[in-house]
Amino acid sequence: MGSASQCNSFHVGRKHGHLQWSKSLPPVLTVSSGDQVSFDAIDSSNGQIGPMSDASTITSLDISIANPVFGPVFVESAEPGDVLKVEILGLEVADWGWSAIIPGFGLLADEFPDPALNIWKLDEGRGCTTFKDKVRIPLRPFLGCMGVAPATDDDLSTIPPTAAGGNMDCRDLTVGSVVYFPVHTRGALFSCGDGHAAQGHGEVCGTAIETVVKATLRLEVCKNQPWVTAPQYQTPPKAMMRNPIPDHGHYAAMGIDASLPEASKKAVRNMIQWLVATKGLSRSEAYILVSIVGDLQIAEAVNMPNYTVSMSLPLGIFCPTPVSVI
Repeated sequence: MGSASQCNSFHVGRKHGHLQWSKSLPPVLTVSSGDQVSFDAIDSSNGQIGPMSDASTITSLDISIANPVFGPVFVESAEPGDVLKVEILGLEVADWGWSAIIPGFGLLADEFPDPALNIWKLDEGRGCTTFKDKVRIPLRPFLGCMGVAPATDDDLSTIPPTAAGGNMDCRDLTVGSVVYFPVHTRGALFSCGDGHAAQGHGEVCGTAIETVVKATLRLEVCKNQPWVTAPQYQTPPKAMMRNPIPDHGHYAAMGIDASLPEASKKAVRNMIQWLVATKGLSRSEAYILVSIVGDLQIAEAVNMPNYTVSMSLPLGIFCPTPVSVI
């Protein structure tokens, strides 16, 4: 365990991965409030998928070792009832990533029983990747997993999120954003991982563009913020957004049902049908695409008994070349 002084920089390497959220895990690093920490995080497959993999790899994927996070980091002066403020200073991704349809996983798992895998070439210089030579997707890296040790004495899986954070898969948590976590145990015991190069809201097929990431974060303890009982966050102005999509409007498909999950499924299903009919994609390709760049949103939650959910796609992704934004 290392010790830190105010506003120093520290590093957590890949060897410090773990597969549970637990307040009994020994910290790999001790830092002071305000210190900067970088994390080297392997992808969510825990190295089981590589740039030469194909769909056969998915059938042998060991889910029990998937979704590692890295840490934990003990933050001095953090006590239960405090808040840990996490500033996202930098995110560097590898030159490749992957997306998959994993049987039994994803919003439409019953409709997609066969495995599929897409390997992406990531060009940070151009700030984008391409899909089937017809779709241009901007890179907007973020960490799918960030969190602190939970209050419970139980060891929790890293896959479902909790009020302490974890696998939130919120694409807004990118460079320039600030995330606030309620502290449940002394030192907070912060960990992170699950690097993504791009993802839509919902991550509906079960994966984003999964990739190795180096994350640089600043950890600060905040006192007297009792309104933070689950993760909260603040994003930078849109003018600071990396690699904006040319604005050609959006196309959206709605799903309406008395069940919110069923309404969500209908919206995604309807968008897939539109992509197959108008863009020449297979159903599996369309499912992956809406997971990477589509946004699943609750459009209406008060007109009972039915909910309205929309799945929207930015039409600018279908432009062959970037369009200047003035």
